[in-house]
Amino acid sequence: MSRFWSQVARDLTPYVPGEQPKIANLIKLNTNENPFPPSPKVLAAIQAELGDDAARLRLYPDPNADLLKAAVAKRHAVTAQQVFVGNGSDEVLAHVFLALLKHDAPILFPDITYSFYPVYCGLYGVEFRTVPLADDFSINPADYCTPRALPAGRGQPEKSSKIGGIIFPNPNAPTGRVLALEAVEQILKANPDTVVVVDEAYIDFGGETTIPLVERYDNLLVVHTLSKSRSLAGMRVGFAVGHPALIEALERVKNSFNSYPLDRLAIVGAVAAIEDEAYFEQTCRAVIATRETLSADLAALGFDVLPSTANFIFARHPQRDAVELAKALRERSIIVRHFKLPRIDQFLRITVGTDGECKALTDALREITA
Repeated sequence: MSRFWSQVARDLTPYVPGEQPKIANLIKLNTNENPFPPSPKVLAAIQAELGDDAARLRLYPDPNADLLKAAVAKRHAVTAQQVFVGNGSDEVLAHVFLALLKHDAPILFPDITYSFYPVYCGLYGVEFRTVPLADDFSINPADYCTPRALPAGRGQPEKSSKIGGIIFPNPNAPTGRVLALEAVEQILKANPDTVVVVDEAYIDFGGETTIPLVERYDNLLVVHTLSKSRSLAGMRVGFAVGHPALIEALERVKNSFNSYPLDRLAIVGAVAAIEDEAYFEQTCRAVIATRETLSADLAALGFDVLPSTANFIFARHPQRDAVELAKALRERSIIVRHFKLPRIDQFLRITVGTDGECKALTDALREITA
């Protein structure tokens, strides 16, 4: 800490990203990267954009990324005016917290969820309340629909019924549990004067997107990333779909922060990834099949495995400490994610890797738990 730090920097508790160790022959199952490469059309589009001498890189990209907005709009049967794009869904979410979630009343999100949400609240001075998940780690939509004092959460007193916004991942992270479309709509109907943000980073691995509901609910914003199901984690592309008025607020913030969030290669690569529907469907089916096999194999080893519709699973062993399991796996050059948080400190979040990587994981765990 330095005397030159602002009070904001002093008070922040930053987000801790998944570890990216430089270990030879590592089986990396900790950051939910797709085990498959991007569509071959992505590389072709990037090469075409570069041309023979990469001279185009001296020019700024399109600040509006109109090609990408058009591709997203076509894919999801909306208009380009209903689409916002940014440098990964994390940047999109950062703009959401500043532009759409009110700062004069607490926002709601689950007590076990994406750990960037409280970080954004700290960064922008947004008050929040956490809503406990059910005992089975599912989101109960009724908890977000009761017109009374806000849920107290764990160790938090109740407050007035005014809500500044609602946000949750679907499927939730790190649990992997999904809310049905009808349950999300229940929350929307109960909160017509509140922005509801559905963070669908993992929806393509078995859930049903809420994007079709944006035509009926002007308070709905749906956020997506191309990092997971489109295999573009290294390119940083995200987008949001919602009513044009919500999108306009995001554009105002974006153009007050960084007018060029996506570079030329990211724009054309993302368009190619979105347009290659056949490759997208093929790889999603493969991830889902591997996830189901991995879940069954871990259950056979005595693990309690939560039902998942993501490209990861959340599991615990009733007789084995999660920290010790993670340590033993690391000694075998396999890394998974462990969260030192109440209620889930005995769980491991395990990314669905290739079939070979998942077999290596279960073989190692069989040896460790024998």
